[in-house]
Amino acid sequence: MMAIMSMQNPATGELLGSLQEATPEQVEDAMALARLAFPAWSTTSLAERLDYLTRLRHYLVDHGEEIARKISEATGKVTLEAYMTEIFVTVDTIRFYEKHAYQMLADQPVPTSLVLWPKKSFIHYKPMGVVAVISPWNYPFQLAVIPVLSALVAGNTVILKPSEVTASTGLLIEEVFSAVSMPDGVVTVLHGGREAGQALVAARPDKIFFTGSVATGKKIMAAASEHLIPVELELGGKDPMIVFEDAHLERAANGAVWGAFTNSGQVCMSVERLFVHERVYPEFLKLVTEKTKALRQSYPNQAEVGSMTSSQQIGIVREHVNEALAAGATTVTGGLPSSDSMYIAPTILTNVTSDMKIMREETFGPVLPIMTFATEEEAVRLANSSPYGLNASVWSADKTKADRVARQLESGNVCINDVIISYANPHLPFGGVKQSGIGRYRGPSGLQAFTHSISVIHDPGKRKREFNWYPYTKDQELTFVGLTNLLYGKLQNVNRRTLGAIWREFKRLF
Repeated sequence: MMAIMSMQNPATGELLGSLQEATPEQVEDAMALARLAFPAWSTTSLAERLDYLTRLRHYLVDHGEEIARKISEATGKVTLEAYMTEIFVTVDTIRFYEKHAYQMLADQPVPTSLVLWPKKSFIHYKPMGVVAVISPWNYPFQLAVIPVLSALVAGNTVILKPSEVTASTGLLIEEVFSAVSMPDGVVTVLHGGREAGQALVAARPDKIFFTGSVATGKKIMAAASEHLIPVELELGGKDPMIVFEDAHLERAANGAVWGAFTNSGQVCMSVERLFVHERVYPEFLKLVTEKTKALRQSYPNQAEVGSMTSSQQIGIVREHVNEALAAGATTVTGGLPSSDSMYIAPTILTNVTSDMKIMREETFGPVLPIMTFATEEEAVRLANSSPYGLNASVWSADKTKADRVARQLESGNVCINDVIISYANPHLPFGGVKQSGIGRYRGPSGLQAFTHSISVIHDPGKRKREFNWYPYTKDQELTFVGLTNLLYGKLQNVNRRTLGAIWREFKRLF
């Protein structure tokens, strides 16, 4: 029996329609179709594949405002934020691939050691097959479309399972790819929740790309391990922001407010732990509080902060805040609503301690807890005292100090005097360490992650044999001992007898 998912605007409660969840049989059919489409798509020239991306870019530019409005309806975020973070970032990434994919996917020549002369070596990037992309609800368009595009450019076919929380955006993505006339089976969108995701993993794709929670990521990895399916996991964060006493406090306060409250804090790279040097803490807290109180919260326009997207997430935010307040934390501004509202006012907490959930677990809501520190060493220790390691930021006018601290942080991405922005540069790889994930996407290595790196070594094929082939001889033994000393050891150990053996072996090759 097919399950029916209802689609709703979280900000207004308006019903957007309903959608049938894919059955296990439909998942199997989608996998069969994707496998059928793979040979033709993988052998299509890169120029032809990029032509589809160009069409997609033009479509997104022409229809960007309308698409952003529909994303706002699905998520409750303000439309400007939807346009900036969903449409612009996606279009910018497409342009990056149009300019650089040729170089990134071209055969890469690598050096070959002297003893292997006259062979030549290179790396060939080969498509993997069918890639399964399972995407989240916080940025339901770009966090689905960008991995899909990366896999497609590399020559794979793709099955996308968007989040059921923002199911209407899944329909929107389906419409967008249909508008550019992608060949049958090259991109398939499967709608549904946990069961559809489990069925997709069970269908044994050639790679799984998952963005979401740590708990679900672990389950996917465990299931994939049964068949040794490569997995890339982009998971959660508890990102620290360190503000030193010499930082530009006005800029840092603006950065903290945007980094903590953009998309109602539902960003894997949100500022979720703020550490401020004790000397500037009073002034900094005053600035952050003023700027937070000035934020407008509404939907869909003339505001900075929209609603939450997931009612389940509100429960987690409520739990973290209530536990902190019960343990002695103080609400400077904001606070949780007493009703079942989908809106949470941007909230600042002080008097927090490292053992509170608000400082240990991913909150994923518009809450900014602030602590002080006294020394650089303490700031680094506090920042690294987390099982997560996705993004971090360091704020200081001292370039040397900022760089020194950045290099000590256990984080996949670090910003200096900025927040979150790492992801916006498509030239940079993106991913986490520790429980924030496995693998990288974006940048050259991110595109190549959707391929098998095939090593190729080529010999002209004109010699009768190689040094190391049968039959083994005494001269061969002397040759290898001599070459080892000649290339890596002491020259005085190479005598006339050894040189003679090398010469005889050399002549035996031809």
